[in-house]
Amino acid sequence: MLTYYFRTSKDEELQEISEPKAGVWAHAVDPTNEEIKELIKNFSLDDDILEDAKDFYEVPRMEKSQGATYFFTRYPLRDQQQDNTTAPLLIIIGESFIVTITVREIPLFKKLVSGETVVYTNEKAKFFMEVMDIITQSFDKELLRLRKAVHKDRVRLQSIGTREIERLVNFETTLNSMCDALIPTNSWLQQITTGSYMQLYQEDLETMQDLVIANGQVVNSARSVLKTIQNIRGAIEAIMTSRLNNALRILTVLTILLTVPLVIASLYGMNVSLPFADGAYTFYFILALNVVILSVLTFVFRRNDWF
Repeated sequence: MLTYYFRTSKDEELQEISEPKAGVWAHAVDPTNEEIKELIKNFSLDDDILEDAKDFYEVPRMEKSQGATYFFTRYPLRDQQQDNTTAPLLIIIGESFIVTITVREIPLFKKLVSGETVVYTNEKAKFFMEVMDIITQSFDKELLRLRKAVHKDRVRLQSIGTREIERLVNFETTLNSMCDALIPTNSWLQQITTGSYMQLYQEDLETMQDLVIANGQVVNSARSVLKTIQNIRGAIEAIMTSRLNNALRILTVLTILLTVPLVIASLYGMNVSLPFADGAYTFYFILALNVVILSVLTFVFRRNDWF
């Protein structure tokens, strides 16, 4: 779906228009081939780059072509049907237009369209920074959710089971996807501050620098949570190894304790002549001998902390 929006500082609200004009914002959600051709025709865009925008696994990068700058980034996505937790977004800044292309509807853009977040489509730099700030905040909120969930698992480390381990692995996958999206995005955000890719006034430059810092902080937070998960997984591995060793040690002790009376009983179960075989108290003697031997072995095992 392709929609054109327009608003200047003189307008009271964001307007949806039927035809593009100078200062327009063209927003395409899962565009068809006809809509892609329309964008290429109206704004003289690079068709090869626009084709990349339809790839769900497109990596963040920045390119300049035919007088426009193309910014590929990614935003958080919660979708059980996808094996990726981020989705691509292409932002195109031209001389007199802004184009955004995404393969999915972005809930974060509802604030822009509804007017809850005020943007002027003819102020390209401010519009671009507002979009990137929304994406950065969405990553920050997602990180906060993950941090709370990881902390919840950390405080009950001793009772973590298979389900919790699977959840931690999923968290780790999510964080890796976020880092893969944030790190290259932060790299080209720093390049924008040079002014070579977009005209920036002093106020815009300061805002862009703040955005770079905020994005970098999100990257560091993601790495911190990822490190915490790795530490938890290491602790879980050590705990499970210790539990396994304890179980094997107990089984070994039980095997030894059961083997001693079994050997003695087997000897006196043979059909041959044995000492005291005909004695009236032989059974009680063998029983007492087993009790003594088991008591000694139990004492030795307990003293060496075998169980």
